[in-house]
Amino acid sequence: MLTRKHKLILLKLLSLFSVVRGYNILVIVLAQYFTSIFILAPQIRLSEVIFDSNLFVIVLASAGVIAAGYIINNFYDKEKDLINRPQKTMLDRLVSQRTKLTGYFILNFLSVICASYVSFKAVVFFSLYIFGIWFYSHKLKKFPVIGNITASLLAITPFFAIFIYYKNFEQVIFVHGTFLFLMLVMREMIKDLGNLRGDLAQNYKTIPIVYGELISKQVISILILASGVPVYLLLTQYEIGFMYFYFYTCIILLLLFLLGLWNSKEKNHYVWLHNILKLIILVGAFSIILIDANMILDRIFW
Repeated sequence: MLTRKHKLILLKLLSLFSVVRGYNILVIVLAQYFTSIFILAPQIRLSEVIFDSNLFVIVLASAGVIAAGYIINNFYDKEKDLINRPQKTMLDRLVSQRTKLTGYFILNFLSVICASYVSFKAVVFFSLYIFGIWFYSHKLKKFPVIGNITASLLAITPFFAIFIYYKNFEQVIFVHGTFLFLMLVMREMIKDLGNLRGDLAQNYKTIPIVYGELISKQVISILILASGVPVYLLLTQYEIGFMYFYFYTCIILLLLFLLGLWNSKEKNHYVWLHNILKLIILVGAFSIILIDANMILDRIFW
């Protein structure tokens, strides 16, 4: 039977997992490997990709920097999150601010050390990534438009790392990236609509606060229409295997999203819309294997 001390330790571990968004990091790690296998290096033997030590280190360094980014973001947003997400914030507060900051510096330091195993360029890349996350959390996220765009760019930066590593500059990669980027920008804007109370209290200059909810909804609607361009190109111009099921499903979900957007007035409505976009991004990460499911068996025996 667990003692009170053991229960407290478990709660603190759960709190730390919540702060660093462990589930998000796991998804990003898997997405990086799937992207490497099916999009960036389809010509390389499967085992060589999976057991590539340089790729492993890049993914590990990415996970460390992302975890540290969630920590520093949590540190700067503690007052705002207490208003917007009181239950999660109370759980996060089981870990002291001092412990969080210590973890932030340790994770970043270890990530740069890992990057040094690959090359000096990797060290520079991850050092700039660390600075970018800190600058966004400390300054940029309080400004409209630039905060949303920066957050979305930082979210896809781990994929730039493996993109640069494999030096694959095929056009289809940029089309996939554009679709993901648009989904991320919309997600950030929906978060702003749902976090109005906390953002107002902490003087954040988000798009709905500066320009109003109507403008925000109009911009998101334009982004939905813009996302149709990469979807159309991927369905008609490139070979994406069975992944077309995913994009047809996305079209349906985005139409439902658009309908829900213009009927949303309360925070819980925006939470549902945010979850739809999270679902699109999450399923998209795993749908990469549909590009050529048969390729897995073929490449195992190369």
